[in-house]
Amino acid sequence: MSEKFTKGMEVRRAVLGEAHVDQAEATKTAFDEPFQTLITEGAWGTVWADDTISQRDRSLLTLAILAACGNFDEIPMHIRATAQTGATRDEIMQAFLHVAIYAGVPKANHAIKLAKATFSEMDGLS
Repeated sequence: MSEKFTKGMEVRRAVLGEAHVDQAEATKTAFDEPFQTLITEGAWGTVWADDTISQRDRSLLTLAILAACGNFDEIPMHIRATAQTGATRDEIMQAFLHVAIYAGVPKANHAIKLAKATFSEMDGLS
């Protein structure tokens, strides 16, 4: 294991939670292991591990970029992660409002729909 991988796994667990990472690790196969290593070292061990900006800010940036690019499958996971990163629901809405203006209303609308459903799950309402 590289130092980046070890640090990445630490940050990944801190942001996404033990249960999520344990599930991902349990379903990892020889086929997707190179991808899992790449994201653990690159995303979590490099980008998310850097302390130039806060985890809260990184969380908001990530949600906005995911929505703007139409990468909707990752939004619920990163909404759940805000419980650890400290991004508030009001801040998340502001990020999605920026998406609406700069990337398109349909993308923001879909991201908001996903956020609402995820917040309901987190609140135990669904």
